[in-house]
Amino acid sequence: QVQLVESGGGSVQAGGSLRLSCAASGIAASLWCMAWFRQAPGKERERVASIYSSDGSTYYSNPVWGRFTISRDNAKNTVDLQMGSLRPEDTAMYYCAARSGACYTDPSSYRYWGQGTQVTVSS
Repeated sequence: QVQLVESGGGSVQAGGSLRLSCAASGIAASLWCMAWFRQAPGKERERVASIYSSDGSTYYSNPVWGRFTISRDNAKNTVDLQMGSLRPEDTAMYYCAARSGACYTDPSSYRYWGQGTQVTVSS
């Protein structure tokens, strides 16, 4: 049984930092595209960052470029998202997701999802 479990969300003031972690079980995160998505109320789910299995190449969406960093710990089978210089517009539920093969933007192409962790940034 595959499980992705997110942790590390919370409330923070603008300019602050948070580190999200996704613990995978039932799959080897190193062999899958692992991605972080977020969804704010009334908005579509959007990919913010991903890391590709074969070469570790990373992707960041424009709104988070230079502020967020995705990393993978193969020994722990975790994928983290370090978030800095947080803004109120970063407020959302953040989800970890996995798909085989290349990393795509379309959330419907991801096979496994975590339950999400809430991030709230106040001004």
